[in-house]
Amino acid sequence: MSAGKVVPVRMFGVLGAMRVERGLPTTVEMQVAECGTTGAAIADELELPHEYIEGVFCNHKVYGLHHVIHPGDRVAFVPYGTPGPHRFTLGLYDAGRGTCKDE
Repeated sequence: MSAGKVVPVRMFGVLGAMRVERGLPTTVEMQVAECGTTGAAIADELELPHEYIEGVFCNHKVYGLHHVIHPGDRVAFVPYGTPGPHRFTLGLYDAGRGTCKDE
């Protein structure tokens, strides 16, 4: 990624466990260009497999991987496996299916 501003990124569940197994932290700060970058690009840079990611929380709202992350945003990657009703109330169900309205 090109130089930009720092964005805090967290990885939960199995995504965090994958990082720990590799001796890597579950919370990092990433440089994001002023024009932004997608959640998918950040996941790639962190070597997070897309097929494990159900949603990308950005500033307390959930989106799919193609949501654009801008400098100053707060980001968290959430894997599949969040318990039942929380999947719907948080919007993970729609994010995982790629049907988020704010994409």
